[in-house]
Amino acid sequence: MIRTKFTETFGIEHPILCGGMTGLGTAPLIAAVANAGALGFLTALTQPTPEALAAEIRRTRDLTDRPFGVNLTILPTINPVPYDEYRAAIIESGVTVVETAGSSPEPHLPDFHGAGVRVIHKATSVRHAVSAATKGVDAISIDGFECAGHPGEDDVPGLVLIPAAARALAGFDIPLIASGGIATGEGLVAALALGADAANMGTRFVASAEAPVHENVKQQIVRNTELDTLIVFREFHNSARVARNSISEEIAQISRRAGATFADVAHLASGARGRENVLRDGDMEGGLWWASQAQGVIHDVDTVQNIVDRIVDDAGRTIAARLSGMLVRDPVGA
Repeated sequence: MIRTKFTETFGIEHPILCGGMTGLGTAPLIAAVANAGALGFLTALTQPTPEALAAEIRRTRDLTDRPFGVNLTILPTINPVPYDEYRAAIIESGVTVVETAGSSPEPHLPDFHGAGVRVIHKATSVRHAVSAATKGVDAISIDGFECAGHPGEDDVPGLVLIPAAARALAGFDIPLIASGGIATGEGLVAALALGADAANMGTRFVASAEAPVHENVKQQIVRNTELDTLIVFREFHNSARVARNSISEEIAQISRRAGATFADVAHLASGARGRENVLRDGDMEGGLWWASQAQGVIHDVDTVQNIVDRIVDDAGRTIAARLSGMLVRDPVGA
């Protein structure tokens, strides 16, 4: 067992998280993560209404008696999202940990903290991490450039970003969670060595038996390598790492044209199209779907319990055997 500031602060057995993933953060997967001793997050906005979110929280509780959280991603939208009502549903349901992402969590902190809810904020840069810590969040998840989803515009990979964030946040005495491109026990150990207290994994848990996606998606992740992702929307200052397929390649090609706007690719980038054609129906060329460079180190589909057990076992062996075996002690009397 690996004990860190994260496991002690949040009362979780292992320093492993399954962060919020739109369309995937539902009861079967998140309950399995919790039962395996890690911390998973339902995605609030996967549910069409706050009432539906409350029902999904109850469904998760029917499947596990261990802690789990809810992700609340705060972004500007064409149709206004009733964030106050989603926040109230989270609090009234007795959830004790929330992962925020996107815009500043500051407007939500008084209500969450007043109800005893701890807030983990996901940031993609040191400056945003420090800003969130200054506002009083309870932990920071720092997203390296390798991650699926939106890595920000700075293009700093985890090998640099994690220790830079750890140094900048040292005075706040809150856990730091490494995110982006991590899927193995060795990756967890590397994150801990760089100054993190836990590792967040998304793509690894998509390739699990319990993930609510078509089997074709899981097997595609196993077949893919670290080269099978693509950054799209860079031209629109909203960079996103997605899986490489004909749709993401077409989006990238159109976006490079002089004068291109997001409207030119909106029909290809539709979230509904990706969820229905790819995640639900298994048409791997049917839409845009998200995956990180961690695909290069994911070699099987397994149960969440087995995935977590293997990560923890491999991390323990790496620390106890491989790394300790590299230490050379001076001979007595030398």
